[in-house]
Amino acid sequence: MKSQKYKNTAAFVFKLWQREVSGKKISEKETEILNQWKVRTEKDLDQIHMKESKERILSALEPYFIKPGKNVPINSFKKYAFTAAATLIFLLSLGGILTYNTFYKPDTYTADSGNRKIYLADGSVVTLLKGAELTVDKSFPASTRIVSLKGDAVFSVAKSKTHPFIVRADGFSTKVLGTVFKISQSGKDKSVQLYEGKVAVSYAGAPVSYLKPNQKWTNFGIAHTAAVISLTTEHKSGKQNMKLLSLSFNDVSFKEVAEVMQNNYKIRILYPKETAEKKITADFTGGTADENMEALAFILGLEVHKEDYIYTLKK
Repeated sequence: MKSQKYKNTAAFVFKLWQREVSGKKISEKETEILNQWKVRTEKDLDQIHMKESKERILSALEPYFIKPGKNVPINSFKKYAFTAAATLIFLLSLGGILTYNTFYKPDTYTADSGNRKIYLADGSVVTLLKGAELTVDKSFPASTRIVSLKGDAVFSVAKSKTHPFIVRADGFSTKVLGTVFKISQSGKDKSVQLYEGKVAVSYAGAPVSYLKPNQKWTNFGIAHTAAVISLTTEHKSGKQNMKLLSLSFNDVSFKEVAEVMQNNYKIRILYPKETAEKKITADFTGGTADENMEALAFILGLEVHKEDYIYTLKK
């Protein structure tokens, strides 16, 4: 079959469909084209949309489910009904796809080769870093402004006292009313760094963390772990100093807890091997290394001995 005979692809497919439902013979090639079109069509439709389309089709076909008159041959009536059904199915499915893509399918933005700026409808600006992907529903901005993020991005959120802005990332979310912050995701490591305003970070298995400017939330790459760090920069050297403000563990193995404590307090912890897999649940707000190590020792039922920067836990 020559393609130039049908300049309009939709009309071509409809012709084939019309022949199929009317019982006319269709070649193998035409059957293959119909099947391919059907597969591509259904891929673009979710289950809810397909159900709604079927209901609209059945409703639209009701006028055709009537008995033919005495002077109307049965075959002619069947052909008429099939043709009408084919027309409705085609138009509704084609229109449904266009409607879904235009009004319902979320917009997806990616930064494939480098950073990319995305300007949202509420005035917010998102700078996607290389490899990142942002998904925005067609309903945005609604009463709650929600977007989804894969990878790293910097958000400059338009201020609104009544419409929270929520970024859903991999396993955690960040809620703001208007601010500038950066979300970073690398494997299991998650972090939110705040430059301006206030944000609340929610992470499964950890309490909600509230950040102020020049503070950073991180999980240190460990599940059910959350920390807030203060970031300050020395004017002369430009060196960035970090201070641990709060630290939370919820059912985390002691060996992982010890690793976090060692890295952040620049200390070394020695402990019995049988303690390594014991689960720890603890919240530390401020406090020195000495105070927090005393608290850990109490939770484990051990004693702590300190020599220089080395803490030894013993029975």
